[in-house]
Amino acid sequence: MFFKKRKKQNKAITAYSPLNGEVIALENVPDPVFSQKMMGEGVGFIPTNGEVFSPVNGKVTQIFPTQHAIGMLTEEGVELLIHLGLETVDLKGEGFHIEVNVGDELQINDRIGTFDLAFIEEKGKETTSVLVFPSMEEKLQDIDILKIGEVNAGTEIVKLRLK
Repeated sequence: MFFKKRKKQNKAITAYSPLNGEVIALENVPDPVFSQKMMGEGVGFIPTNGEVFSPVNGKVTQIFPTQHAIGMLTEEGVELLIHLGLETVDLKGEGFHIEVNVGDELQINDRIGTFDLAFIEEKGKETTSVLVFPSMEEKLQDIDILKIGEVNAGTEIVKLRLK
């Protein structure tokens, strides 16, 4: 018998919008750490409300003490970071209410928590938020942005092809 080598099929993961609002190119986020992709590839958001939902099926791996950022790991081992607002670490957790814990297993569109957009703006901070994939080089072949513009939480926004 002859066996043909099968071509390895690259698996893909879809990430869904964690926020209601406008998806923008990461290059348009007004913060050089994100816009220059120092934290990885991804997308930015101009949120219209402060509800935050899981963009993937995965485990919560990190919640910053200031609750402005949440790290997750997909079932396939891809890391992601949801960063709520810009320079919001300075608020020391004020205006943020994260309802999940490290170790929680989340499904797409499970509620993560809220952040108070009016409070953040009142304190002179940007509400622009980001979803980035820090493990891009190790785990991902490429990333396709599926949607720019107005979205509801749970809308497909990014396709990630695994190596």
